[in-house]
Amino acid sequence: MALTLDLAGRTAVVTGGVRGVGAGISRAFLEAGADVVAVARREPDALPEAAGRTARFHALDVRDPAAAQAFADGLDRVDVLVNNAGGAPYLPAADGDLRTHIKIIELNLTAPLIMARAVRARMRAQPGGGSIIMIGSVSGTRPSPGTAAYGAAKAGLHSLTRSLAVEWAPHVRVNSLTLGMVRTELAHLHYGDEEGIAAVERTVPLGRLADPSDVGAACVFLASDLASYVTGSSLLLHGGGERPAFLDAATVNRP
Repeated sequence: MALTLDLAGRTAVVTGGVRGVGAGISRAFLEAGADVVAVARREPDALPEAAGRTARFHALDVRDPAAAQAFADGLDRVDVLVNNAGGAPYLPAADGDLRTHIKIIELNLTAPLIMARAVRARMRAQPGGGSIIMIGSVSGTRPSPGTAAYGAAKAGLHSLTRSLAVEWAPHVRVNSLTLGMVRTELAHLHYGDEEGIAAVERTVPLGRLADPSDVGAACVFLASDLASYVTGSSLLLHGGGERPAFLDAATVNRP
């Protein structure tokens, strides 16, 4: 028996919702019947489509509080906010311009707070309230060398999730996903060619990188009535995590 999550009549806002992981999230909500507003700074060549329906697009810099509030005030309703916009280049903490590191923190931590505040009043006033989902990362739960500002921001995002869940209950549920490695159209920039990606996949217990559709399915679950008692939680979505390095370094069980 298939389990179908029906979000028909609900509106989901997905930041960074036009490419990569965000596009997968937008498609999952479309498949579940929701109206989707995909937010990004620049309109893509094509918008996410699924189940014969297409996401709407709104150009927005999610780091701009005034613009974010104007956007939220212009919506007829908002049932779900997925704070997905984020990311960072490889940049050791002592390298590059300091302002670049600050911008990484603004995009990955400050912007989700801005967007969450912008939709809160609308969600609170609606029957049934609303659901906010933060897209976090394993980089926020363990050392993140080479992307220290990003890891610090994601650690803050997980803390922000738990705090908002308490402050905004019972009308607004706030949860996060802790993502591991995801295979998107830009995966080669992080993991190299197909041979490199295959080597990385062998380090994942489930034997593959996540697909954006995996992330989308988890978001739909957290937004659905099945998760109506779930708030302040972080769902691990990393294929079993990373094999501890000491297991390969230890000699005691080596043949």
